[in-house]
Amino acid sequence: MINSGRFLITLGLFWALATSADTAIHNVIGYTPSPGGIRDFSVLIFDADGRVVATGDESLLAGIAEADRIDGGGRFVLPGLTDAHAHVYSQGFLTVSLNLLGAESVDEAVERIDEYASGRRTGWVLGRGWNQVLWPVKEFPTAADIDAVAADRPVWLRRIDGHAGWANSKALEIAGIDAETPDPVGGKIVRDDSGNATGILIDNAMALVEKHVPSPTRGEIREACASAIDSLLALGITGVHDAGISKTEAEIYMSMADDGDLGVRIYAMLSDTGANLDAFAEPIRAYGNDYLDIAAVKLYSDGALGSRGAAMIEPYDDDPENRGLPFYTQQQLDELVRTANAKGFQVGIHAIGDLGNRMALDAFDRAQRGEPSPLRNRVEHAQIIALDDIPRFSELGVIASMQPVHATSDMNMAEDRVGTQRIKGGYAWRRLLDSGAVIASGSDFPVELPNPFHGLYAAVARQDRAGAPEGGWYADQAMTRAEALHSFTLAAAHAAHQEQRLGSLERGKWADFIVVDRDYFEIPAGEIDDIRVLQTWVGGKLVYEAPVGE
Repeated sequence: MINSGRFLITLGLFWALATSADTAIHNVIGYTPSPGGIRDFSVLIFDADGRVVATGDESLLAGIAEADRIDGGGRFVLPGLTDAHAHVYSQGFLTVSLNLLGAESVDEAVERIDEYASGRRTGWVLGRGWNQVLWPVKEFPTAADIDAVAADRPVWLRRIDGHAGWANSKALEIAGIDAETPDPVGGKIVRDDSGNATGILIDNAMALVEKHVPSPTRGEIREACASAIDSLLALGITGVHDAGISKTEAEIYMSMADDGDLGVRIYAMLSDTGANLDAFAEPIRAYGNDYLDIAAVKLYSDGALGSRGAAMIEPYDDDPENRGLPFYTQQQLDELVRTANAKGFQVGIHAIGDLGNRMALDAFDRAQRGEPSPLRNRVEHAQIIALDDIPRFSELGVIASMQPVHATSDMNMAEDRVGTQRIKGGYAWRRLLDSGAVIASGSDFPVELPNPFHGLYAAVARQDRAGAPEGGWYADQAMTRAEALHSFTLAAAHAAHQEQRLGSLERGKWADFIVVDRDYFEIPAGEIDDIRVLQTWVGGKLVYEAPVGE
């Protein structure tokens, strides 16, 4: 049996005594993706600048002084994991707002609202995380539900996917929403049989309320981001593609990088092509000692499946009058892509429904004149794709930025929404990989929990954490373990134009790696989501160490 406490203490003592010589961590079972596939190693050497010198066997120790060796105690080493689609500030926001994740009914959600609001006598009540699909009665809640416990001040609560909001009557009043308020383009005000707003606003309609919500201060944003980053390092995440940030958030990230406070490597996507993009003459790469890139633009083609805002070619199976909500006309989306690409920015388009995905691919096809682009444009989510459109990802060199946990979270309603035929193009990792597409994996936190091992498990098993369904949900679309690890490492780096410096433990790249408690490639698949991170290293520095005894 390995003495994990002694191993952790040894690492801590080493770091205090480290010299400027190369450092070797040895007696490990390590794996790294490479262009030729997964390579294993027992020794990892990195230099004083924090870059990999070599990986291999014990023969590499010949040139390393005893004082510069770390005995890994037979533990397991992987490259640091990258979440290729997530929302850092929103994750941190959960720690300072009303968190409705896991509420199992509207009654439980209302109880949480009451408890939270009772401790805050003034101002807006803000939160996120409700999901009516998990409730016994799978219907949207109403303003009246909140009014029963908090009618005297505005309440605004985003759905778990961020594509619908739940307001009380006070918030609707402040926003001026009544029976005469028209639906905005790309949005919907849910109404009762009399035409009155129920309190649920979908996609672009959310802006009617959100423009009245007080903006957080720069200090609050920075504090939320720092809180999120600390939690990510403890999960083995060394890089995040932050999918949609404002100019203010970009400036805060640059300030954090200047101060050495960023912690994880951020690849940031600016929200839309307006003022946020106008603030940058060109992409920013490898800023702050390679901790920050601001080199992409995030657009939307449609909404989400859970709120039936995802744009579909044919109507929803469980809502025959509804085809979802395209955010733009095709011509408008084409122009937005051209604008961003013309400035040298990669574009990532949120696309959930098969029409949303087709519109995204059509926009890239036109911008790229039918050829792959060196900018490596991306489709974010790529959840429901028409089978005829799947080969277009590879043909156009478009990255499929997907979240494996979405499949196992959505399997309780996805087929109800799209039916037995369209689901064949849903969460279709195997079809995409076999067609030659690159899949970069993430979690979309805080929509899902940020633990990347949940995503690795879902990618391999196609099951929820309880092991359901037996044999996996459409298990023929699962990834292999090597493909799943690649999608969270080297493929994610490729999706951010970082494969020459990140994504694998190869010579000259940053020594971003994690030490974990079990062998990802040898344990039963059902244990992958239980893997625990013991250390996280970024640029050859130990930045997280699990408490002894955990």
